[in-house]
Amino acid sequence: MKKARFYILILVAATLLQSACTKTFLELDPLDAPSEAVYFTKPEHFKAAANDFYNKMIGFRPVDGSSIYNWEDKGSDIIDGGYGWPVALNASDIYWNNPYKYLRGNNILIEKAREYTGNAADITRYVAAAYFFRAWHHFFLLKRFGGVPIDTIVVNINSPELYGPRNSRYEVIKQILSDLDVAIAGLPLEAAIAAADKGQVSQQAAKAFKARVLLYEGTYEKYVGNTTDGDGVSTGAGSKGANAANIPAYLTQAASLAADVMSYPDYKLFNDLDSLSYYYLFVLEDNLSNPKGLTKANNKEFILYSKYDYSLLQGNANLTHTGAGAPTRKLADMYTCKDGLPPSASPLFKGYAKMRDEYENRDYRMRGMVGIPGNRYWGFSSAFGANYTLANYIDLFNWPSSIKPYYPDLYNNSNTGYSNRKWSSEHPNRNDYQESYDYPQIRLAEVYLIYAEAKCELGNGSISDADLNLSVNKVRERAGVAPLTNALIAQHPGLTMLGEIRRERTIELQNENTRFTDLFRWGIAEANLNQPAEGVVIQYNGQPTEFATAVNPNNNLPIYRASVFPYGVNPANGALKLFAPPTAPMTRKNYLTSIPQDQIGINHALVQNPGY
Repeated sequence: MKKARFYILILVAATLLQSACTKTFLELDPLDAPSEAVYFTKPEHFKAAANDFYNKMIGFRPVDGSSIYNWEDKGSDIIDGGYGWPVALNASDIYWNNPYKYLRGNNILIEKAREYTGNAADITRYVAAAYFFRAWHHFFLLKRFGGVPIDTIVVNINSPELYGPRNSRYEVIKQILSDLDVAIAGLPLEAAIAAADKGQVSQQAAKAFKARVLLYEGTYEKYVGNTTDGDGVSTGAGSKGANAANIPAYLTQAASLAADVMSYPDYKLFNDLDSLSYYYLFVLEDNLSNPKGLTKANNKEFILYSKYDYSLLQGNANLTHTGAGAPTRKLADMYTCKDGLPPSASPLFKGYAKMRDEYENRDYRMRGMVGIPGNRYWGFSSAFGANYTLANYIDLFNWPSSIKPYYPDLYNNSNTGYSNRKWSSEHPNRNDYQESYDYPQIRLAEVYLIYAEAKCELGNGSISDADLNLSVNKVRERAGVAPLTNALIAQHPGLTMLGEIRRERTIELQNENTRFTDLFRWGIAEANLNQPAEGVVIQYNGQPTEFATAVNPNNNLPIYRASVFPYGVNPANGALKLFAPPTAPMTRKNYLTSIPQDQIGINHALVQNPGY
């Protein structure tokens, strides 16, 4: 029997349904190994098959060996995790295998819908969901590999499509957008989704995702162009279908779709926990997970999300203590001061002499996402929990008072000196691997940022204050930061409007699988990723900082020991250097991952990406 690039050629729909209840936590008439012929005969069969699609997005739980939630952020310039971009030939790649396996499930449902003899209206939303996820997986493949073979049919082992060439990225984008148009036409509005089915994809989610795709491709084609395409004969997937007119068209559509989603009352920014709203948005589980006793029902910001539940589907990832990587010097300096200006331009910035100085007068997201030395945070398991009194919150719970304040350990460990708080639970009854808050696939804040960026790109770097107020300034308001305006930028020649919008996107979406993709589509990955990651400031204005001289009261050891950091301190900014420059520097070829060698061995029509 021939091996095929889709790896698993299944001919029964039962395989699709092995975890169908894990999205909506429903059991839908379990059957013993039904065949396709007898299975897709009722609307509930289509619903059960469609439910399984939701389990195939990257979230907290590993899926078929896929890495967890932040694989695109770790190892970038803002989250320390070593160098994370692809630099060599891949022998095999689960990020090729899995999407094609999942596409087969989408195609089976679409094919069976054509054969369905019942009322087509009863299965419309499930068919639309199949088109949505077919677009979702093709987009995942496009971002990683560029042009790939388009898969829209249910193949068998003799299908010639298994051994066909790659489609160009332009052809793949055309297919993605076409599938999303079908999905948008058939999906229900959020308001029409029953309470028991909340979490299923809505029409607005499909529009928001299409806006994401359009912004990505519009900027990729603008800043990267065809430099990663290859000729399609000896390298790459070629440039068939490329059209410069698509760039403004895509950006215009992205802004229009974002504006449409922004207009619905179904969604709003989560802003119910004062200056720490951004932090609690990501760990909101039940009334014990936050100081005001809110639940997931209070979160209207997530437009599409992976659902988790403590009793039915836990996150199964090490989230609270080691799961997200540490912020770098670059990220810390990207948070603006309350006047809306970066530290380099703001008179409110207090410098680095004391450990807590750089946190003063800053964006609330910095306080919410980065541990402040001397503050008390979460403990571990049911014996500990957050001390909301010490965190300046009302005392709702009788937490233990023995939780030690946080201080970085730069004496034994060569870390950045910053601790990550995103995805770190303060629930008193949760251990690692048990956290059960939802994972956002698309949320309203991103839609605001899509709108602002698309408008600014269309304006060649300019955007009106009115458009800023409709979009990015809503995000800044939650962060306690002054509005972004043209007048503010005009006072500081070193700042650009597009640069500030990109800054907002970086801060808002950090650790949500966006950073590598953004650097690639902006065409600036080489400049950003070839610089070694840095940590806290050890020398400031010619003097040692408190990090360099203080003793950790938790263990009576110095916080910092120079010998732990073999690369020393950057003389330009006094920050700890964490690594030597990369031995394999980022180049334009690394914007795309190599096509897996085992796939090329199976299908000789596949041509490798340029430079590999």
